[in-house]
This record gives sequence, C-alpha cells and structure tokens, in this order.
Amino acid sequence: MPKRSAFPDPMRRRWLRIAAGALLAGGALARAQPGYAVHPWVGTAPALRLADLDGHPWDLVALQGKVVLLNFWATWCEPCRAEMPSLERIAHRHQGDGLVVLAVNFKETAPTIRRFLERVPLALPVLLDHDGAAARAWQTRIFPSTVLVDRAGLPRGVVRGEMDWTGDAAQALLQPLLAGKPRG
Repeated sequence: MPKRSAFPDPMRRRWLRIAAGALLAGGALARAQPGYAVHPWVGTAPALRLADLDGHPWDLVALQGKVVLLNFWATWCEPCRAEMPSLERIAHRHQGDGLVVLAVNFKETAPTIRRFLERVPLALPVLLDHDGAAARAWQTRIFPSTVLVDRAGLPRGVVRGEMDWTGDAAQALLQPLLAGKPRG
C-alpha cells in the first residue's frame, strides 16, 4: 500500500510547484550573477615580500618573467575554500607556461593554517600576511580576491569573489598574460 502524504494532493502539488519554481529561479539567478567581479588594476604595484609556511621568503620582484596570481584568502572564508581546487588545477596546468599561483593567507596563524591544510591539502605556496598589511596594500577588501600580475611584475586586474579558474572566463583573463614567452 502506498504511503500517504501529510498534505492533501492539491496542497502537496501546490507546494511542489512553489519549491520547483524557487529552485529554477535560484538557478537562473546564479547563472545571471556570477560570484565574482573583474576590475582593472588601479595604481602602482605595491611590494610583496612574505614568508611561506616553511619560512621560505617570497618576493614578487624575483618572479618577474612569470605570470603571477596573488590569491588573498582565509580558512574561515567559504568561497575561498571553494575556489582553491580550481586554482591548484590551473597552477598545475600552466606551470610550464610560467604561471605561479601564490595563496596569501589573511591574518591567521601558522598552526591554524596547518590544521586547515591537514583537512584540505593544498600544493600551492601559502604565504603568511600576519598583520594584513599585504592585503591592504593590494587593495583587498573582499575574500577571495585574486590579483593578476603580468610577466613584467605589473598588476593588470583583480578578481573579487569566487571564480572557477578552470572555466572560460578565467581562461580569457589568463591567456593574454600567458601568451608571451616565459622567462626564468
């Protein structure tokens, strides 16, 4: 014998139509409004000299000749965590083209970051921005934010919010930067 619903049939159908409409509207809204915005870089390039989790120093000047993505993130930021796998895939895919992806952590301690990385392994270099000075200098107000730096070491744009870095929109941003021959 079939299980009876708590709702009478007409009422159950009405609720199902409402739920289906909400799902469809939500899907259309998600497609119409991506979770990111791309902006041109305004201003000069600030310095970036930070150490990674292992104490290795990183200096943006030393990376000239490479295309660099500076991804500002935090372990508490859900969109940051969601976009990390695509950042890692794009870094691996374009490593031979001279792409370097640096994950700049915002104001968290090394033990906090290490605990996070035990649960969510990440092969990208994680730089420590202990006091948030690098994030401020690089105009980061939204997490995640990713600054696209060309081979000359000049910021060309910033993506504010979560992006699928393996998708067409990201490729359209990266390809002009990667088109030049890698140096170093």
